[in-house]
Amino acid sequence: MNAFTLNIFAATQEQRISGVTSFVGEDASGFFGIQAHHVRFMTTLVFGLARFRVATDAWQYLALPGAVLYFNTNELTLSTRHFLIGSDLESINTLLQKQFSNQEDQLGATRESLDRMEQAMLKRLMSLKRKTVWQS
Repeated sequence: MNAFTLNIFAATQEQRISGVTSFVGEDASGFFGIQAHHVRFMTTLVFGLARFRVATDAWQYLALPGAVLYFNTNELTLSTRHFLIGSDLESINTLLQKQFSNQEDQLGATRESLDRMEQAMLKRLMSLKRKTVWQS
């Protein structure tokens, strides 16, 4: 059976999977598939799930927040911020929900911090303005 290698690179992890026989992803134009010896190809995947199969095993699902996909010389390379791989859609969905919740919490904390900094800067500017008005 014809196969290719899937390389997935993220900021804190990387994975190399040999023997991949099929990959299905989605870009701005819709869903597409790649098999061994595909012509050179490059696109950007949208946020969501892709899937791949090694030999005749069950589909493996790949959750990612978008990625750059490049296929050349029988190697498929994905570059993304982070990714999750699993064969069970429910477990991937649960993990994604946890990650989104954590990211929302971090975003909320960042917004609070920015609000506090903005308030402190406004107070400081007002005090500087008062000093220059009094000194005039």
